[in-house]
Amino acid sequence: MNYSLFDDASDVQPWTEAICEGALILRHFSIPHETALLDGIQQISSKHPFRHLRTPNGHRMSVAMTCCGEVGWVSDSEGYRYSAYDPENGEHWPTMPDSFYSLAVQAADEAGFPGFKPDSCLINQYQERSRLSLHQDKDEKNLGAPIVSFSLGIPATFLFGGMQRTDPVQRYYLAHGDVVVWGGPARLRYHGVALIKEAAHPLLGPQRINLTFRQAT
Repeated sequence: MNYSLFDDASDVQPWTEAICEGALILRHFSIPHETALLDGIQQISSKHPFRHLRTPNGHRMSVAMTCCGEVGWVSDSEGYRYSAYDPENGEHWPTMPDSFYSLAVQAADEAGFPGFKPDSCLINQYQERSRLSLHQDKDEKNLGAPIVSFSLGIPATFLFGGMQRTDPVQRYYLAHGDVVVWGGPARLRYHGVALIKEAAHPLLGPQRINLTFRQAT
């Protein structure tokens, strides 16, 4: 299926916005590839549906999630961790589509992180009033590898802080097709997503889909 909003998506010109040393936004990066991304999301979520995980203290997360790759990220009363199995059905997570892998590697390379080998993709579904509180991505064994985060659907405000939770936070508007990459000196900076406002996207309706690629194992 052709999802593109553009007559010729190859005419969309990407550009780069720096955040800080080790972190940047690749604006419009994934628009030429949105059909492959959305097809992959549909295939994965049809077998492993989005679900709202619970934090170790029992709080229901406002963001729904599914995963693909060698391991997926899970949260329950036992804590936060990566697992090769979907806790909902005990099955292995779906294999990461080749298109996902190649685009994540390309984005990392363009951001100055060659050699990225993602083995996990967290697929988050945001809807009105969803949010993601400030946190560090530190469950991965290889903290030398960057985080590569694709945005699709309605816009969001990306929060990017410092090495301490109380450090000042920068706010960045993320639109459909934008990709954020951070690693190196920025790898353990706190980050999150502000409360999602009511909106509708021509392709995805009232939701934002975020694909976050990690080298977890």
